[in-house]
Amino acid sequence: MLQDKDRIFTNIYGMHDRSLAGAKQRGHWDGTKDLIGLGRDKIVEIMKASGLRGRGGAGFPTGLKWSFMPKESDGRPAYLVVNADESEPGTCKDREIMRNDPHTLIEGCLIASFAMNANACYIYIRGEYIREREALQAAIDEAYEDGLLGKDAAKSGWDFDLYLAHGAGAYICGEETALLESLEGRKGMPRMKPPFPAGAGLYGCPTTVNNVESIAVVPTILRRGAEWFAGFGRPNNAGTKLFAISGHVNQPCVVEEAMSISFEELIETHCGGIRGGWDNLKAVIPGGSSVPCVRGENMRDAIMDFDYLRNDLQSGLGTAAVIVMDNSTDMIKAIWRLAAFYKHESCGQCTPCREGTGWMMRVMERLVKGEAQVEEIDMLFDVTKQVEGHTICALGDAAAWPIQGLIRNFRDEIEDRIRVKRGGTVEIAAE
Repeated sequence: MLQDKDRIFTNIYGMHDRSLAGAKQRGHWDGTKDLIGLGRDKIVEIMKASGLRGRGGAGFPTGLKWSFMPKESDGRPAYLVVNADESEPGTCKDREIMRNDPHTLIEGCLIASFAMNANACYIYIRGEYIREREALQAAIDEAYEDGLLGKDAAKSGWDFDLYLAHGAGAYICGEETALLESLEGRKGMPRMKPPFPAGAGLYGCPTTVNNVESIAVVPTILRRGAEWFAGFGRPNNAGTKLFAISGHVNQPCVVEEAMSISFEELIETHCGGIRGGWDNLKAVIPGGSSVPCVRGENMRDAIMDFDYLRNDLQSGLGTAAVIVMDNSTDMIKAIWRLAAFYKHESCGQCTPCREGTGWMMRVMERLVKGEAQVEEIDMLFDVTKQVEGHTICALGDAAAWPIQGLIRNFRDEIEDRIRVKRGGTVEIAAE
């Protein structure tokens, strides 16, 4: 279990003063000038050594991503864009950072932008996050007044401007290139890659897009050292992580914990256990709605990190939005609801996703009612495979994976419902 002294986010619950004065009291903005004084190459080197992987879902090594930015400018400006479009169902960690601990993010933006030779950074915030936007804007204004942003930011000799851009509430704008399109004033639709944003991103200039949590942890990593951060979690899964646990637990919460903590310890320590006890656990979606669900009995001993969930359980850590479901859950209906969400949020640019999400949702609708044929289960699985990996962005995958997880793990439930609807009997295994 993570000790309080090792927590990066010191005000995640809003118990303390979130103003600049309060943030400084808790150790933020301490020696920022000296951190920038380390120089670009050194900062990127420390980030690589820390083992930090992107906290927005994909888990790409952050330091490596930064190193893709051009070392010398060819005359074009460079940009950092922070993805605060947290729209994945179940995910609610970044809003706590922006609402209660905004200065961690703002300081992170300054240091990360300097490391990538960017004099400007845009934070793209989700349309529905009104209060979060107000809190973040107030914190940005405070930082400007205190000389921490703007000309000679934090007396470092680096000029830096930070802008807050408010989205219009589209899930697809969480995809980095659709976010850039939206930021430029166009409809949020993913771009073909290459060119990658590091070569031609915002306004055709070198750009890096990072998640809120990925940027907010940067100053603390630099202060405490790469070895400290790398000391948490298993190899290749380093650091601390915000987990957002919702659903059928006694105390849903957002909590900062060490990576690679076991699922059981996470739930027992911070959520007061499963509602109705561990025998009542039916399924868990471990990383936000786009990763496949896992059967409850396979989850209890699970290790909460990128590699274990992907390799051992055919799921993923994603954004670490842990959705817990007990035996009262209608799994087929729950996954149908996610299918409806992805159908609604598809931008319609790629045919497999535009047509496939609607098709999958309609078949799921019939499965919920038990009105489909048993043979259609395999056909549905086959269609998810035709959507997955055949679209410009990962929304096609996000729509396919929950359904694949349902069929892999709860096929018996789907078949039973079809049989009951047809007037057949369900064989109940002897206890």
